[in-house]
Amino acid sequence: MSDQPSFLLTGATGYIGSHLARRLVQSGYRVHILVRRGSKLDLLGTARSSVQIHPYDGTAASLLKLFAETPIDIVVHLASLASVTHSLTNFESMLQSNIIFGTQLAEAMNAHRVPYLINTGTYSQHYNNEDYNPQSLYAATKQAFDDILVYYTEAASLCCTTLELFDSYGPNDPRPKIIPLLIEAYRSGNILAMSPGEQLLDLVYIGDIVDAYVAAAERLLEGRAAGMERFVVATRQPLSLKELVEKLENVTQSKLPIKWGERGYRNREIMIPWNKGVLLPGWQAATPIEKGLGLCVRAAVRE
Repeated sequence: MSDQPSFLLTGATGYIGSHLARRLVQSGYRVHILVRRGSKLDLLGTARSSVQIHPYDGTAASLLKLFAETPIDIVVHLASLASVTHSLTNFESMLQSNIIFGTQLAEAMNAHRVPYLINTGTYSQHYNNEDYNPQSLYAATKQAFDDILVYYTEAASLCCTTLELFDSYGPNDPRPKIIPLLIEAYRSGNILAMSPGEQLLDLVYIGDIVDAYVAAAERLLEGRAAGMERFVVATRQPLSLKELVEKLENVTQSKLPIKWGERGYRNREIMIPWNKGVLLPGWQAATPIEKGLGLCVRAAVRE
């Protein structure tokens, strides 16, 4: 549909980005994705043949060229280097990915008058349930870029919405996150050493997260947003890790091989997820955890 808005996605080869790309393609939008050399496109599935792929070589020049040659109405920025820990060997890559790349993107958008940006933040910017207390350097870089975007919305023409994501999950998730680890323990029978399990998690199903990005895009494209806005994408129904395991045991009708207390909590473990942010207007999580877990288990069993 040539009259449909044109999207540019970063991070489209990742788990959340690939789901969003497929949804936008299915809805008839024109979808462009930005990728680095050597990026694997497998998660895009059948949408791979329907998206326009553009190379990013680490320079602002490649982004300026893209916007000069390609009409783009809205950018969704999902790409990041996410890690709870950092080291002398990866912190520069984290700064490059999470701050410099995003700033290059905003600068190129401003130069070519691309008006709308959806940025991605994280609840881990709010350790100890504080308005700002980064759990990790990763969370600090996400906040730093969000602050940079304030400049582009105040001094330039950019209109930006930042969505702060909580824990995401869904079927066929290749990331080393808690639910894939639990399902693998269920399938293999191998003992999984865990913390005492009292930390609370706010788990949002992948389909609901994609719904949030679509709703945020519609809000921008329809002129219902202005300047810089920030919203959270959360269920507001946290459960403890132990409760999560109990629910998964109910779904699988089996006892999971968990050794509680075999590991300590991580440094700066978030025990209570941030609960002070404003939910994205017109959106709410629609998938109960039991349903989401069932979909994950069934997908894993079919593999």
